Order: sequence, then structure tokens, then C-alpha cells
Amino acid sequence: MENESRRIARVLLDSPLPQLDRLFDYALPPELGDVPLGVRVKVPLRSAGRVVDGYVVEIDSEDDADRPLSEVDGVVSDVCVLPERLHRLARRVADRAAGSASDVLRLVIPKRQVRVEKAWTADSAPVEPSPAAQMKAREVVDAYEGLEAVLAEHGRAAVEAIPLLHGDVQGWAALLAASATRMLAAGESTVLVVPDHRDLDRLLAALEELLPAEAIARFDSRQTNPERYRSFLRSLEDAPCIVVGNRSAVYAPVRAGLVAIWDDGDPLLGEQLAPYVNARDVALLRQEQEGSALLYVGHTRTTDVERLVAHGWLVDVRAARRVLPRVVLSTPQEMDQPTAQRMPSSAFLSARNAAGEGPVLVQVSRPGFAPSLVCAECRTPARCAQCGGPLGAKHRGAVPVCGWCGRGARAWTCTSCSSTQLRLASSGSERTADELGRAFPGVRVIVADSAHPVERVADKPALVVATRGAEPLAEGGYRAVVLLDGPRMLQAPDLRIGESCLRWWSNAAALAAPGAPVHLVGVDGGVARALATWNHSSYARAELAERAPLHMPPAARVALVEGTQAAVARALDGLTEIGLPRDAVLGPVPVESDDVPARVRALVRFEYGAGTRVAAALRAAVVAEAVAARRGKGRTARIALTVRLDILDPEL
Repeated sequence: MENESRRIARVLLDSPLPQLDRLFDYALPPELGDVPLGVRVKVPLRSAGRVVDGYVVEIDSEDDADRPLSEVDGVVSDVCVLPERLHRLARRVADRAAGSASDVLRLVIPKRQVRVEKAWTADSAPVEPSPAAQMKAREVVDAYEGLEAVLAEHGRAAVEAIPLLHGDVQGWAALLAASATRMLAAGESTVLVVPDHRDLDRLLAALEELLPAEAIARFDSRQTNPERYRSFLRSLEDAPCIVVGNRSAVYAPVRAGLVAIWDDGDPLLGEQLAPYVNARDVALLRQEQEGSALLYVGHTRTTDVERLVAHGWLVDVRAARRVLPRVVLSTPQEMDQPTAQRMPSSAFLSARNAAGEGPVLVQVSRPGFAPSLVCAECRTPARCAQCGGPLGAKHRGAVPVCGWCGRGARAWTCTSCSSTQLRLASSGSERTADELGRAFPGVRVIVADSAHPVERVADKPALVVATRGAEPLAEGGYRAVVLLDGPRMLQAPDLRIGESCLRWWSNAAALAAPGAPVHLVGVDGGVARALATWNHSSYARAELAERAPLHMPPAARVALVEGTQAAVARALDGLTEIGLPRDAVLGPVPVESDDVPARVRALVRFEYGAGTRVAAALRAAVVAEAVAARRGKGRTARIALTVRLDILDPEL
């Protein structure tokens, strides 16, 4: 007698265990009826004796009804939350990063909200921009040479944003909103990704000038769970929409005609959860999969994007008429002045004259009053006698306080020279505001930092002291911009510190009114010339040329392998068959921790062409170690091996 056929579902389990990162076959009992693809289901996990969540990826039938299979326990919801295009993207992202697809999906698919789901009709009417909005969008797009062709032909481009205000909207936000409006008029959806909530609010303001609210789906960590689920369901509909949000929005399941990322050099676009993929890299994979248009928009050019431009993968798009900030560098005489003088006379006079007409921006490196103190005699960093933490001051005349344990240090003594006198090693935003308040009597001083967020300032005389990235918008633009603490910023032990400083300074300079002076204090060399000439691509090319011989990113890809000494050794042995050069591996070196057994880490440098093989080998090593741990006695022990690909700033 022939075996009867039966329906089976191939299910992707929602599990962090790497050994479960594959499709599992489950029998579909007849009472469940037709089970759609992409729905949430409950399935038993025999090895653990419990029921777990999963997604139906495939439906099939088989003749071997005698094969022992567990049955699907139940369908959680009939909503297809995992369309095939989203599963393919998650799988590609995970494979590239040696991670799990379920970890990727956890970033984009919200928890189910029953009330929201029941109220959802999935039949939103298509929204077409008004003729006035389309005309305004065309004017913005036409200001960039070749951008209209990129959008129409679904091309790929690196776009240098015009550093000007469009009324109350920044130029970059107006560009993204106009591009999305053009795509919506053509019946296509758009995904717009920005680093933080300030950028998101500014972009939403630009979109609201052109489009009705029902055309916009917001993906925002500040949303409530129902709001987030409602936006996610909107992105599943056939009616085109514009998805705007932070880094996880790049996975939004719309059929995208355009994916655009603003300020791709911002570290906030790098995911902090496994598999730690940057939104810039996800956008690359998504564009290749869907054939959408792709834009990287910024005032500066990262080395990652410049590498793609150099290979011809991205076209370079700039404004038809470039409008550049008027950057003023420190003179040789000012560079030779003592470091105690933070603001030279030229910048001081420019700020004082401009403050009589409108707001002036002063950018500093750190918040607070005095983030760090040193011995007044020998300049040794002042440390807490209890825990060794750094001492700082919260305001003028305050007792020094430890930044680690919070204890006061009323009777501090230097361990090097026995001096009892302290001095500032650096001045924060509040200290700078205090000093400038005395130097500019009668002018309002506004502090803008993480502790004192300010979104906008009026077109009135004021001094705005802001930390990098916290600069508020000024009505009509700032009458002058002074960039302080440049030498201190450049001293950070970071491979990309030059890029980061250029990005911080350029974004601040873009807030200046047309023709207003932008003073970069105390900085010379290539990064200063790049800001003064607004030639960021040239600086990025020079950085790439310096990193190529060292095989440092983005000239090469780098993987971080960390775990017990035995596990790391086995993982590195698994790479020998790939044929990497002898100098590809740096380390292993010990990791400073109290873990038992001791852990080590190593870096693996490899060319982009070897990425698939390296990722597969490292993923296999992670799975092997996880399986061995489950079979052994160390089920509750710390994970024996972790892998992270595409480290931006390698450090052993």
C-alpha cells in the first residue's frame, strides 16, 4: 500500500541558539486548514521539551508519511509578518555577518499587539502627492546633477548634501523628503534611515511639508509597542508608503523603490545586537536583492562609501551649483600660541560681532563643567584615592568628584609630586558657557548637550554652546560658528577619528547662515584642508590609500574572534583551508577579565572576495562550539566562542 502524502511546514525558529539557525520540518495537522506563508506559529522543540515561536517559510508535501515529525502546535496569527523578501534579506545579512537570521528578524518584527492587529484592515488607499508637492520636490531634486536619473533608473549614488536651510528644514532633510515624494508619485515605496531621534524629527518635519501623515510609516524606538506594530503592519500593505526611522528601519518589509541613508558615518547606524550589522551594509544587500535605487547622503564622505565610488559601484552626485560654508582656519601665529588660549582673537572678534546680530554657535567636545582634572604642578591626571577613577568638577568651586564611584575628594594629594592643587585638563560645555558668559556681557548663553537638549533657537542675539551632534537649528542659520577643542578631538585613539571629526565639524558648519564665518580653531593638516575646501572625497581617498597596505577597513574586511583559547584556536584552524595570507590573523592575545577559563581574542583580515568563505567557516566554528557545550557539562557556562565581522576600528 502506498504511503499517503501529508503537508509539512518548514519553520524558522525564533531562537538565539546558533545550532537552530536553519529550517525545521513540522507536520501540519488537518485541523489547522490552510496555513499561509510567513505567519507566526507555535512549534514543539523536542530537545528542550518546550514550545517555541517560529515563522512558516515554506509549505510542502511529502509522500513519506511514516517519517517521524512533530506537529505544528498552533497558528498564532494569520498575518504574514515574514514575507519572502524579508526572509531572504535576513538570511543574506546573517550569512554575511556569520550570524543567525532570527537575530536579524528580532530587530524588525515587533511583538504582536492583538488589538492593533484586529483593527488593521490592510487596505490603505494609495496616496499621491499633490501637484504643488511634486513641483517643490522636483525643484529640490533638480538642484543635484544626475539625481533624477538615479531615481528614475533605480541607480546607486553617493550624494553630497547642500549645506543650506530650506526655510526651517535642513538641506539634507529636504533632499530625502523630495526624493521620497518623487518615488511615491511614481507608485513606489521608500525607506529613509537616519542615525538618531533628532535627525528623525527633522526629516519628519520635511516630509510633513510635502505629504499627508497616512503616507508615512515611522519606525522609532520611542514609539509604544502598539504604535510600532501599527507602523510595521502599514509597511506590509501593497499601497506604497514612506518608511522613516533609525537603523532597524532598513529592514522594513515594503517593496522599496528607494533606500536612502543619511550620514552613514554615524556610529549609531551600527547595530549593537547580534549580528552587529551596520545599516549601510544592509542597504547594499537590499539594493542588490530588490534592484531599488540607493542613496548615501551626507555632508562628508566616509571611506566606506568612497571605496564604492572608486570601484564604480556608486556614482558621485553633487549640487549643480555648490554652496560652500566660509571656513576660516587658524593662522600660523595662532597655532603657536599657548594651548591655554582656547579661542584666538580672530574667532573671538568674529563671534562678538556676530552675536550682536543673531545666534552664534560654539561647538565643544564634551558636556559638563570640567570633565577631567590634573595636578597643577606635574599635570598628572587626578585620580580617586578610593577606586582610581578620574576626578572632575560639576561647577566652579565645586569639590572634585570621582567619575566612577561618585566620592568627593576634598583633601586630594598628587601621588607623583605631593601637590594639593588641581587644574582643568579640559573644559566642558557648561564651563565654556560660564567663561563666554563673562566675556560677552548682556548676551544670552544657551547650553545644548545631552543633559540640556535644545532643538531650535530664535533669530536673536545668543551664544549657543553645544557638544558635537547636539547643535540646535537656528532660525535663518547661525551668524558665526566656532569649532573648539579640535586638537583634543583628533587625539582620540580611533582609526577613524579624522573622518569622525570632519563629519562633526561639517555638520556644524552646515548650520551657518550663507556667508557666515566658520572658525576651526587650532587644527591644521589634511583634515583642516578638507573642511576649508569642502573636498571630503579627496580626504576619504587619501585615508583609503593609507589603510590599504595595512589591510585595515574598509580596504579589507576584519573579523573579531573571541572565546576560550581552545575554541579560538579551533576557529582559526578552520580558516586554513580558505587560503588566507599568513599575516591575515593578528593574535590571539589575552582578554583582560576575571573569566575562568581565560579568554583570548584575534583579528582576521580578509579581502571582500573571500567574505562568503570566511563567514561560513567562522559560523561553522560557532555552531560546533555551541553543540559541544550542549552535549558537555558546561550548558550554563559562558559562550565558548563569539564572532563579529566588519569591525570598523580594529583593536586587540
